[in-house]
Amino acid sequence: MKLFFLQVATDSINKVVAAQHGIPEPGTKISLWDLLLSGGWIMVPLALLLVIAIFFFFERLIAIRNAGKIDANFMSIIRDHVVNGNVTAARSLAKNTFNPVARMIDKGLQRIGKPIEAIEKSMENVGKLEIYKMEKNISVLSLIAGIAPMFGFLGTIVGMVQLFYGISSTGEYTLSTIAGGIYTKMVTSASGLIIGLLAYVGYNYLNAQIDKNVNKMEAASAEFIDVLQEPTR
Repeated sequence: MKLFFLQVATDSINKVVAAQHGIPEPGTKISLWDLLLSGGWIMVPLALLLVIAIFFFFERLIAIRNAGKIDANFMSIIRDHVVNGNVTAARSLAKNTFNPVARMIDKGLQRIGKPIEAIEKSMENVGKLEIYKMEKNISVLSLIAGIAPMFGFLGTIVGMVQLFYGISSTGEYTLSTIAGGIYTKMVTSASGLIIGLLAYVGYNYLNAQIDKNVNKMEAASAEFIDVLQEPTR
């Protein structure tokens, strides 16, 4: 009989410890939302990092795609205007086309009559500014990719300290209580790693899209320099 009451008392204590740390009872199912909530307060900054990463990814994605949109016949029209000596029409077209390639060409048109090296340098400077605009705020994703896992590990460490402190204060524990506490506290580590991975993938994807735009800018610049070296009609 004494053993029975001792077992009941031990089970009661274990349930109290489990309840204090958000550990579900054996055999019960836990929803994804409840599992995330079991991560504790550290899930708040992790959620904030996720929102920031999503916002800047789509904001930069839209901006970079808009920067890469250009009429396939743009350089052909510019070439015809320059070869025919109609620089004014070429500049008008470049000014009314809102993308990095057009702004580079417009700078080159402004420098017509100067040495080719000076024209190339001016266009290169404009190109650097346009690349900087495309890369603006993209470093935020790289930062989140680095710090999100750290926040997750911090949450796990804090949770483990709280768990073992609670067990030591009661003086009673079981393997199921410890295991349950550990897996709930590992939620922050898993969340941080997932957020960091998403930010890392987004960062590299945006960089790849920027590289495509840079290649377009370099090709247009080289074609424009070739046009300037053609004889005018």
